[in-house]
Amino acid sequence: MILLKKWTKEIEINAPIEQVWKFLDGSVENMQKIMPQVVEQTPVKITEEVVGSVYRQKYREGKRTEEYDIETLEYLNKTNEKKLKVGFILAKMFEITALYELNKINDNRTSFTYTVTSRPLKWFLKLLLVFATDKVVVEFLDRVKKVAEAETSGSE
Repeated sequence: MILLKKWTKEIEINAPIEQVWKFLDGSVENMQKIMPQVVEQTPVKITEEVVGSVYRQKYREGKRTEEYDIETLEYLNKTNEKKLKVGFILAKMFEITALYELNKINDNRTSFTYTVTSRPLKWFLKLLLVFATDKVVVEFLDRVKKVAEAETSGSE
């Protein structure tokens, strides 16, 4: 039995869709505003259609720095709808996917849906997933909302 844990949360952000998108599909500096633990992101393989691109990411957790490759699994960049799905192996223990979906509500409001899946790669980790909560997902959405809205109000 393969245990897969999945969390999906949605939030409305008072910021234009492009403002929110730049934190997910922009420079490392912009990404660090919503993911402060990301220390570095270097391209390993870049594809023209974006899907299949791989980045090596360094991530600081306390005093430890983890390094892993993140692959772009889905990519959509339209005016009213944007989607980015990435996958990676975390600490050789979990296979993680993160799906970011943005939909334009109007010029100043964006709907952001974040879906995370986690699959243990070792049998003894399955128990950990049973107790895993959506706390990290909720905190991430709140941080994106706060950063995007702060930058939007600051630029008006």
